[in-house]
Amino acid sequence: MDTPRSPWRPPLLWRAALLLARCVVALLARLRVTGDVPESWRRGPLILAANHINPFDPIVLAAACRARGVAPRFMATGGLFRAPLLGAAMRHAGHIRVDRGTAAVSRALVAAAEAASDSAVLVYPEGRIGLDPHLWPERGKTGTARLALASGAPVVPVAQWGSHEVLPYRTTAGAVLRGITRALWRRPVIRVHFGPAVALADLPADSPGAARRATDRIIDAITDALVPLRRDEPEGPRHVDPSRPVDTSRTHRYRPRAR
Repeated sequence: MDTPRSPWRPPLLWRAALLLARCVVALLARLRVTGDVPESWRRGPLILAANHINPFDPIVLAAACRARGVAPRFMATGGLFRAPLLGAAMRHAGHIRVDRGTAAVSRALVAAAEAASDSAVLVYPEGRIGLDPHLWPERGKTGTARLALASGAPVVPVAQWGSHEVLPYRTTAGAVLRGITRALWRRPVIRVHFGPAVALADLPADSPGAARRATDRIIDAITDALVPLRRDEPEGPRHVDPSRPVDTSRTHRYRPRAR
């Protein structure tokens, strides 16, 4: 008989980093967090699925999650884990390495499914910083959906808007310094919203096309949550980053949720 697993407890280092993220965001911007995560889900099983618009996003999301009492384990690119000090810190904190474009990606999904069974896991369903010209969510990769269908963990969409006004897409030293200086002066508003869980119970994991249908629902739910955050910028952001490339090959066909 399987022994019930205790909920994962975030290490002290990660709890301290979440607090530091709140301080960093408060210094550079005005954070507004809306929506919530049910208290019974905060320690897992849980998948947080967020849009990705800027290199500053992980710090913003860490700050917003701390505001809602969630300490998620991030699925992050393998390059971060190869950095000597940062990589060691991320492994200690329980984050999950994703080596995109390699055979190790499948191992990351297995590790994430195990993590999602007793903790909160934060993922970016788009699989990269989105390059939609208007900064709406792109068509997602199916990894998040396969993780959800395999683990059975609820998926909470998380929409964010405003981090693109802090750091540029191209993080050269000069560009970062200019972005931080501008943010310190202007202190832009960054909004994060936790939406209602995505309905996936009617999609059996082994049914043909289930992962793609689930992925589209997750991206639609993130977009639903994002719409009110940028109500005065529906056609595109006021702040235009000239370093950001544009790619329309992964445009998502948004299907608004019936009200």
